[in-house]
Amino acid sequence: MATTAAKRTCWETLQDFFSSAKFLIYMGHALSTWGDRMWNFAVAVFLVELYGNSLLLTAVYGLVVAGSVLLLGANIGNWVDRNPRLKVAQTSLLVQNSCVIVCGVLLMLVFQYKEQLTELYDGWILTTCYILVITVANIANLASTATSITIQRDWVVVVAGQDSSSLADMNATVRIIDQLTNILAPMLVGQIMSFGSHFIGCGFISGWNLCSMCVEYALLWKVYQKTPALAVKAGQKEQQQELKQLSPTKDLESGQSPEESSQPLMNETVNTPNPPEPQGCCYRVTEPLCTFKAGWVAYYNQNIFFAGMSLAFLFMTVLGFDCITTGYAYTQGLNGSMLSLLMGASAVSGICGTVAFTWIRKKCGLIRTGFISGMVQLSCLTLCVISVFAPGSPFDLSVSPFQDLYTHLVGQQSLPEADHSLTSGNATTMEPAEEFPPLQSYMSVGLLFAGVIAARIGLWSFDLTVTQLIQENVIESERGVINGVQNSMNYLLDLLHFIMVILAPNPEAFGLLVIISVSFVAMGHMMYFRFAFKSLGSRLFLCCSPEQKVETEDSPSLPTTI
Repeated sequence: MATTAAKRTCWETLQDFFSSAKFLIYMGHALSTWGDRMWNFAVAVFLVELYGNSLLLTAVYGLVVAGSVLLLGANIGNWVDRNPRLKVAQTSLLVQNSCVIVCGVLLMLVFQYKEQLTELYDGWILTTCYILVITVANIANLASTATSITIQRDWVVVVAGQDSSSLADMNATVRIIDQLTNILAPMLVGQIMSFGSHFIGCGFISGWNLCSMCVEYALLWKVYQKTPALAVKAGQKEQQQELKQLSPTKDLESGQSPEESSQPLMNETVNTPNPPEPQGCCYRVTEPLCTFKAGWVAYYNQNIFFAGMSLAFLFMTVLGFDCITTGYAYTQGLNGSMLSLLMGASAVSGICGTVAFTWIRKKCGLIRTGFISGMVQLSCLTLCVISVFAPGSPFDLSVSPFQDLYTHLVGQQSLPEADHSLTSGNATTMEPAEEFPPLQSYMSVGLLFAGVIAARIGLWSFDLTVTQLIQENVIESERGVINGVQNSMNYLLDLLHFIMVILAPNPEAFGLLVIISVSFVAMGHMMYFRFAFKSLGSRLFLCCSPEQKVETEDSPSLPTTI
């Protein structure tokens, strides 16, 4: 009987978990990121294929995406803050998936009728199709940014409630889902395109997003129903409180008591004219600019400003599994098979960092977790610095870093083809244009990738730390705009690292880029140390002592529980 009761209790526990809001969020996030990873991987391949194996369209797409998020991040976050949660989540979901479906259908038509389109109006119809694809894909990315801010930075916090441990576990689970989909989704769509065609790949992605959109929409509605707190937003509560403060005067004028009129007060705005607001053309033009400025000012005034900046500085690096590192690896004699194994090891390392985050946070506290993670990352990156001077390294200061750029500008020779896609974390690997001679020693490239892979344990743990610090220390009414600005900062530093590579693209200068990258990572962790020491003082170095609340002089009303 006891065994039967235990089995029944276990089964009921599983049923409760699978029907809980947490599990539904995980399912929705898995479907969303799977579609995103497939599309981000495939769109770069499609653009390269469409433009005759040239990287021009891919580079243009990356610049448009990064520039759009950089300029519109604060406005997207402001829109998230000012509207009801369910409306924001559903709108961004529909826009994102609809744009991907439209892009997929448009690319199918281009692949099918490319020759005919090339002959129409001297190719202008085909050029228009390229512009439409990039524009619609950029809108999809902006909607994806809004979805990420809404679900990962807001809904997760509300569903976790006031439990910091539950929030940390949810953040870690979401990040593990990201890591797994980042490996498996590109593999699936890559196999479909390899054994089928690009036309079939476009059709599969469009069909997946259509089905996924319907399922995700239903999951969002279920989560919303199971979590009543999602129906109330801080901004709306403040507006209601202002109306209640104004109601006594109106009640006395109408001869009603405040108690009698408190119930219909919520609908009063329908019958009562709103106060006049400026609606001129100048106001409409300047409103996004004012929002942009206000968002960055609000971000600067946050008590976690230096923690957010420290995370952004980690994007200014060539030490990641993106197109830059892949291209350099090809010049050092590594083939695609070896790189795929290294990318798998990198993902496993990232998952280990995610698991380590939850364990260290429970033992040492959230702020110390970021400090420890930063030290681990910097320690591992010293292997990358050593690789610059190890046997087999092409590092040569006698060769000008700008030599390739100069020769390209004067037209004496063209740069070898390399993938400069700006989509972080989803690199498309291409065979080099020329065969590189085998290296005499692989010690340098081995140390480089050993450092990059090992450092991802600290990197992902640190990323989760800063993410939760922002979640817990930013007031609910500003959560969207602050995360929007944080995304803009990340893209800004990411753009700077691509510009750095464009200015010095030759392998002899890669060692210099490695040193610069490690320097930026070190500066980022110095910023975090400033934040951590200001928050905990000398107790920062006492790993097992309890943390106190983050003290803020400028924003005493912020919810600052760590």
